[in-house]
Amino acid sequence: MSEYAADAVTGKPAPNTLATHLRAQLQTFLAPVVAELDRHLDARLVRTFAAAVEVILCFRHRNYGLLLSELGAYLLGPEQAPAGTKRLSNLFRSRKWEATLLTRFLWEGAQQRVRELTEANQEALVLWDESVLEKPESVQAEGLGSVRSSKAARLKRIKPGFYHPPGGPPVFVPGLQWLCLLVLGHSGPPTVATMEWWTNRGSAAVPPQAPRQVRERLLEHCAQVWGRQVLHVWDRGYAGSPWLGLALQHRVRFVLRWPKGWKLQRTTGEKLPAWQMTRGQRSWEERLLRDARRRQPYRVGVLAVCLQHPDYAAPLWLVVARSASGKSRREPWYLLTNEPIETAEDAWRVVLAYARRWQIEMAFRYGKSELALESPRLWTWEGRLKLLLLVTLAYAFLLSLLKAEWELVRQWLLRHFCHRTGTRSRETPAPLYRLRSALSRLWLAYPAPRTSPDRNPG
Repeated sequence: MSEYAADAVTGKPAPNTLATHLRAQLQTFLAPVVAELDRHLDARLVRTFAAAVEVILCFRHRNYGLLLSELGAYLLGPEQAPAGTKRLSNLFRSRKWEATLLTRFLWEGAQQRVRELTEANQEALVLWDESVLEKPESVQAEGLGSVRSSKAARLKRIKPGFYHPPGGPPVFVPGLQWLCLLVLGHSGPPTVATMEWWTNRGSAAVPPQAPRQVRERLLEHCAQVWGRQVLHVWDRGYAGSPWLGLALQHRVRFVLRWPKGWKLQRTTGEKLPAWQMTRGQRSWEERLLRDARRRQPYRVGVLAVCLQHPDYAAPLWLVVARSASGKSRREPWYLLTNEPIETAEDAWRVVLAYARRWQIEMAFRYGKSELALESPRLWTWEGRLKLLLLVTLAYAFLLSLLKAEWELVRQWLLRHFCHRTGTRSRETPAPLYRLRSALSRLWLAYPAPRTSPDRNPG
């Protein structure tokens, strides 16, 4: 690393050397997976797997980014695009490996991140959230189920200066359900723990209760692997007595955003909606926080109260974060946790942990808009799942380049291969979009030498 950092400082870059070095870093990142695949697949398919991740990082197109016919041209060159497409198809159709191999690799990386945070005396957070992959114009691909369209909901919102948006019930389109877990600290980039997809139709359909079983399985796995080492962060979609009971049963530490109108129980036995639990009480302390989404500061006050859920006797704490009055006033956060809250600092730790949840929203947005996760057109369920997890590996590699040890290389790369002007670009702390664009241009300008295959794939 030192030689590349010196190039960035002295202004004498060696792009070809840096391109080779970053390719070697990608190969090092994928080495455990490649070693496992090498025991089951032909050498040419193994090379295709490693090269496919680089191709996904290079080819950036929201609508066509994961079409095998497009990726094949980047894999072997335009003149051999049909051969490249066939090679990718053989990789995803092969029955000699399964998508669970990539899932295990992601879990191992998440466990390593938790160990690093623990050794650095930092609190490890596990963010949970769910989304959907929409394929509104597809009907023939195997495994497409019905999902509620978030795009349609956005289009139906009233825009300033426009009127009479279409009403009616929610719009459902073909697609897949999507669940993601990220591991991160109170600062620094996240690490992907797992991404899972499921459907409610076709041969790969799961029963109606299966989504809950997926969440329960992941929670049980987290409890067995990490115990109370990590703090789980859940949004309002997980609020409710059944999920709260599972969290208490597995004895995990958690922060759960509670709907303001849902009832909780005081220690005296009185049941009230969450918003009435702290009504009329002054904040313990106020701080000036910065909204990462809107990029503006606002004053927030916190307070907490000890209480219970009506269905469970375990003591819980409700932490309320509310903004000051004025133009910046917004809906308070009602955060239910089993972490003891004795001081204002304890309350702030819970609030700041939940504030980190925005990272998982950006992960969903990045996957759909930048990594083209809604563009695959594979026929089979297993092949599509392999491709989606391969894209997840590419995303995990990009996140690894956001670590502090890559700071100088990252600055040089952004300066010379994805230069931008303006305050917004200069102040972006983790320019993941620009980083992928710069890496793509670097690798396309200095391509790796292609080697001819030595034997046919099995």
